[in-house]
Amino acid sequence: MYYPEELVEEVRSRNDIVDVISGYVRMQKKGSNYFGLCPFHNEKSSSFSVSPSKQMYYCFGCGAGGNVLTFVMEYENYSFTEAMKFLADRAGIKLPEVEYNEETRQKENRRARLLEVNKEAAKYFYYQLRSEHGKIGMEYFQKRQLTDETMKQFGLGFSNKTSDDLVKYLHSKGFKDDLITEAGLASFDERFGMHDKFWNRVMFPIQDSNHRVIGFGGRVMGDGTPKYLNSPETPVFDKSRNLYGLNFARTSRKDNFILCEGYMDVIAMHQAGFHQAVASLGTAFTSGQANILRRYTQNVYLAYDSDGAGVNAALRALGILRQVGMSGKIINMQPYKDPDEFIKNLGAEEFSRRMEQAENSFLFEIRMLERDFDLKDPEGKTRFHREIAKKLCGFSEEMERENYLEAVAEKYQIGFDQLRKLVNSVAAQTGLAKPLERPKSGIQSKQSPEENRKKAQRLLITWIAEEPETYQKIKKYISPKDFTEELYARVAERLFQDLEKGEYNPAAIIDMFTDEEQQREAAALFHTKLAQTQDMDRAKAFKDIVYTVKKDSYEYYTSRLGTDVEAINKVIEGKKALEELGKAHISV
Repeated sequence: MYYPEELVEEVRSRNDIVDVISGYVRMQKKGSNYFGLCPFHNEKSSSFSVSPSKQMYYCFGCGAGGNVLTFVMEYENYSFTEAMKFLADRAGIKLPEVEYNEETRQKENRRARLLEVNKEAAKYFYYQLRSEHGKIGMEYFQKRQLTDETMKQFGLGFSNKTSDDLVKYLHSKGFKDDLITEAGLASFDERFGMHDKFWNRVMFPIQDSNHRVIGFGGRVMGDGTPKYLNSPETPVFDKSRNLYGLNFARTSRKDNFILCEGYMDVIAMHQAGFHQAVASLGTAFTSGQANILRRYTQNVYLAYDSDGAGVNAALRALGILRQVGMSGKIINMQPYKDPDEFIKNLGAEEFSRRMEQAENSFLFEIRMLERDFDLKDPEGKTRFHREIAKKLCGFSEEMERENYLEAVAEKYQIGFDQLRKLVNSVAAQTGLAKPLERPKSGIQSKQSPEENRKKAQRLLITWIAEEPETYQKIKKYISPKDFTEELYARVAERLFQDLEKGEYNPAAIIDMFTDEEQQREAAALFHTKLAQTQDMDRAKAFKDIVYTVKKDSYEYYTSRLGTDVEAINKVIEGKKALEELGKAHISV
């Protein structure tokens, strides 16, 4: 697909990256940048950085990086065209009809074909459930008291007992083996050839927020294993950034979401009128999923199983919700195990009452903590109080901490002043607010000569990007060809050209690359960690980096001498520049 560079730049510039990403990620300003928890991997420290000046983001933990278009593509699992349309609509820009280049056409077509084959598979499973073959599946859903309307709404289906039923059907529809396999619908081995991934299972199509089928979950009929089987990760299906039922829940017009553990829980909740119910997709709840919920609400009710595993999962989910700035409450479903059982036995009205009585997340955590101590033993009671104090230290806001201190003191009959003194004592030892953990650069102490050369080049590009005025002081010594990695050289060439024109737009440089890994690598060039030093030391450090890049370039081209005229010219130029650099003073 082709859009003029000027139009891409207009869409990007009209969508400030901080405004866009803050709709997905809770961030705090630290210096000139914003930091938050990365939505692309699970983490506890804020490694995700957003730069207003560069209009770029970068995660020092997992290496995800790019501009606002890259972010929307990665987070929403959009193609470039879809991301452009999303951001253009957001900025009120009308896009022209698109023109495709061959590479993009193939990529767009592949995504579209994956969605098509998933849709066709969902149709096949749907009709199988309603055929003679699917009788066992239909009986299962009817036993779970699902109505025909609910089964239709969620597109529920059945995969036959034969192991190549779906493959044969998809072949008849013109889909090739490689596409069927890539979609996670079938596997190939020497013994059985192409065979279905799902068979003898009731099927739950998984849809994205736009109601497109992106994957499947299947529950086995009988005693087979595994009990639940889910689609693997594919180019259109990322488990950590989707939620089952979100396509319906996001339009429920409720001021809260109900977070469940399983597909059947979500379906039962929707059937009972709780259309805001969602569930994670066969995995533990992630920060990426928490950030999705945060786009729609600040209030989440947890309807997790009431057994030990469910309680542990709820505690973990509460921590993740708190990290992204959301509040969670626990619904007590005793004496039943899950919301499906609860509603079948006590009904929707009682469930609504339990929601009104839902327990505050912090008080729930303290109550669960209480189980680990013998409160009849003075030593056990003291240790319990000390653990309460540690948890209270986690509140950085004094008012919030005082409110919880008062609530806990009243509930556990602890003297308010005594508990406050204990909190202050623990705080003095541990600190109420932990210092910001600086993201790691990912560079190891022991490096190969090649990695040292690349590191110096990354440092130089980052420094110039941070302080564009330094370019004028070094341009007589350094050229794009001194960057010996091809991608580095392309970035440097564009950056230097822009600076010569008096322009400065690192975010636009990312659009030179269509490959996701190349975009990440290009973004990393602008986010290498620079050492914090005094002015005189900084000047020396900067000169050392420039000298190292030039020296490495000189040695690189020297090793390629022979009949290569360009290498000979670079060596001659490099030797002269090194001599001048050795005598030069460069101020920063």
